[in-house]
Amino acid sequence: MGVEAGAQIARARALAVLRIRSRALAVALLPAAFAVILLAGAAGDRLEGPGWDTARAVLTPLAALVLLAAAGVALVVARARPAMSPTVPVAEEAAPDLYRMVRDLADRLDVPAPSAIALTPDCDSWLEDRTHRSHAPPPAEEHDDIAGSGKQAPRRQPVAPVLVIGSPFLWWMRVGELRAVLAPVIAGTGPSAHPDIAAARRFVRGLDAAVAVASEPRRDPVSRLVLAGVGRVARLLLRSCRVHAAELERGVAAAAAERAQAVDYGLRIVAQEQVGLAYAGWDRLLTRVALPAWRMGRWPSRLDAGVVAALTELSRRDRLAEGFASRLGERPACDLLEEPGAVDEAASLLAARLFHGGPAGPGPDWAPVDWSEYPDEVVDRKWRLDAARLHRVLDTMGVRPATGPTHTATDAPTLSRVLDHLTNTPPSDTAGSTGADHPSAGPATAPTTDPTAHPTAHPAPAAHPPGAGADADTPDLLDDEDLSGTTAPSATLAARLSAELAREEAAPTAANPSAAAPPPATVPAPAPDPMALWDDRALPLFPLQPPRTARELLADHLTAMVCCAAMDTAGAAPGLDWLDGPTLLVDGERTADLAPMVLSLIEDGDATPLRLWLSQLGIRPEKPVRLG
Repeated sequence: MGVEAGAQIARARALAVLRIRSRALAVALLPAAFAVILLAGAAGDRLEGPGWDTARAVLTPLAALVLLAAAGVALVVARARPAMSPTVPVAEEAAPDLYRMVRDLADRLDVPAPSAIALTPDCDSWLEDRTHRSHAPPPAEEHDDIAGSGKQAPRRQPVAPVLVIGSPFLWWMRVGELRAVLAPVIAGTGPSAHPDIAAARRFVRGLDAAVAVASEPRRDPVSRLVLAGVGRVARLLLRSCRVHAAELERGVAAAAAERAQAVDYGLRIVAQEQVGLAYAGWDRLLTRVALPAWRMGRWPSRLDAGVVAALTELSRRDRLAEGFASRLGERPACDLLEEPGAVDEAASLLAARLFHGGPAGPGPDWAPVDWSEYPDEVVDRKWRLDAARLHRVLDTMGVRPATGPTHTATDAPTLSRVLDHLTNTPPSDTAGSTGADHPSAGPATAPTTDPTAHPTAHPAPAAHPPGAGADADTPDLLDDEDLSGTTAPSATLAARLSAELAREEAAPTAANPSAAAPPPATVPAPAPDPMALWDDRALPLFPLQPPRTARELLADHLTAMVCCAAMDTAGAAPGLDWLDGPTLLVDGERTADLAPMVLSLIEDGDATPLRLWLSQLGIRPEKPVRLG
């Protein structure tokens, strides 16, 4: 360990953590020590009498019980598997240049080189200790007559931590920038190699893993009782170590930053700007571009390459990002990989699992999609499925087709049907004053100028059993504050759409495995794979966005219906905007934002701005559209 002040502070804090461990061990051994003294006194005829006999009779079983409990806690802490970040491992054969750069950087910093490299679909980099026996690969099978005969058990050798690199950094940063960003991270292997710091970290990770084990649901009352006690002791020790462990990590980070100042310091200042820019582009790409595809059962297979396109587009639009795209002529860090495409695909699939909860591998309902196919496979399909859901809900509500001199007598879905339904209520009739107060009048909000007109034009499908139809879900949803300030037809339609989408998401699919119904009582729930490196039963681990509100769902479905009408009647095309996601292209140009006009229709029941926009682009709302 170096002479940096942070390293000395980290070692002092590590010793404080180890002292807490020693005190806990002393407390567990104290009753046994008193029992040994009493028993030794009885053997030497010194501590005799009724009082000493009573003390021995009480303290000896108590000491055995305390030792047994301490042994159980120690066993759980030692064997519990610490949490490990989900990553994509990168073998040295797959990235020899990257490993060579990392080792050269470690030599310049005079610290041990990381034992391995892994990628994570996030804009961050860190060192991760994976020395626990549960994280190691299984031992090789022996085929001798007596396995292991004549061999001694292998001793534990100190292993350097694994270097985890954010995959967007490899595609957006240049080689020099990546080296400058990784310098303070790799410098942390120096303090991490100190025995006291390593032992303190193992103890804290073991306590954290023991708390996780004790928190797992179990049906056996005996195991629940035993692990409850283990969890209480582990939490008590964690609270005692909390301040020292936090200061230990701060000391290690300070020591690493101090040691890395001598390596590419000037370039690191510039590279930090790229870190912030990469984070902004990655977040925008996931929420605006990848998330709609994941919801459709498709996962973009080149997310990291999409970051470069998104940030290049940002530099074209934003004056603050000018000059960033000029770096693209330099060698990108992804050139350090032998097969960048395969690594990008693996990182993209892991991102879909972490942020959306998709399956572990591709399948019929969970297929990869290339960026060139995104407009047709995702955007067009998403809009048509949303439009189909919108008209399906209108059918359930009994909304009849649009009428008028320009409308044909057809039952085919049209945009005019939606517009007429949402504009036939005066703007003053809002959900805050009518729809939310009288939710039972939901289906009656449809226009009914002639009760006998088109009696079978759109019969309500038998999607709901008697007594449990959409009306049963609407009252609670109409009470949502998000729907206040909207017209009564908009509030009712938004509530019905929200209920319909909730029913669809509750159905188990390959793209939504978490929606599967719970197993029957006769079939036990599947246990986690003991060889899995991380628990995937709680996916998604990092949801990108909260669930969409009813107002947002209605706005999305109205936008989808307008885009479908534009594609089918005005020759528009679906497109991909790297910063905003799905977009509508008319004559190859991106159209204006539809959000203000759609919100005007939802909140005020005023379709005039939207109808004017439709007429300017030659979109025929009375014409039928093709649904998904």
